[in-house]
Amino acid sequence: MSNFTFDTSTHIYFYTWLVIDRKVYNITQWAKRHPGGFRVISHYAGEDATEPFSAFHPDPKFVQRFLKPLQIGELASTEPSHDGGKKVRSIPENWPILLHPWNGLFRSQPLLFCLHVGHILLLEALAWLVVLHWGTSWSLTFLCAVLLATSQAGWLQHDFGHLSVCKTSRWNHLVQKFVIGSLKGASANWWNQRHFQHHAKPNIFRKDPDISLLDMFVLGTTQPVEAILLSWYVF
Repeated sequence: MSNFTFDTSTHIYFYTWLVIDRKVYNITQWAKRHPGGFRVISHYAGEDATEPFSAFHPDPKFVQRFLKPLQIGELASTEPSHDGGKKVRSIPENWPILLHPWNGLFRSQPLLFCLHVGHILLLEALAWLVVLHWGTSWSLTFLCAVLLATSQAGWLQHDFGHLSVCKTSRWNHLVQKFVIGSLKGASANWWNQRHFQHHAKPNIFRKDPDISLLDMFVLGTTQPVEAILLSWYVF
């Protein structure tokens, strides 16, 4: 396939494309069926998505069957990338030696997570017994809220949501849905979609949902201006 030099100013209005390993892919239709969600992949429209693609897809061979039909060209040899001032990071040749002291820190401890789950279940049962035995009142409701807030179920489901505890994805997803869904009444899929966006564009205003809090408060020099412009546009 011949090389092409794509210009976002002329092509972004006709279709949505991104670059992975210097290959250009048209994701206009595929974005709607993307398992990770439309927003995550659309955040890299017109940009080089090689690094996040590698981070989010541990099995590149499996993903290639979906990528191949979407390829529409390759970057010209004179085109470095399409994400602004990106620079190629140099990796030291002795990187395995540098990471050696950290090897053991990245292994999950099953006993620790079992104790954490048991601790949450114990606090849940204790709060339920308080209501069952003494009934409801402002003081008892506050006590139950304190018990449930100290269980730290959010951080536990976060680790399972990252697939970093169990050896298989299936068990990670099952435990995550049990903790955040059955115990806390929230949606694991909703949390995953938001958290995927956070890791795809960390601390990027309007793209990272963790810092898009215009309805609550604004910080810094950019968000107040954005909030005012948005209010003028709405009203």
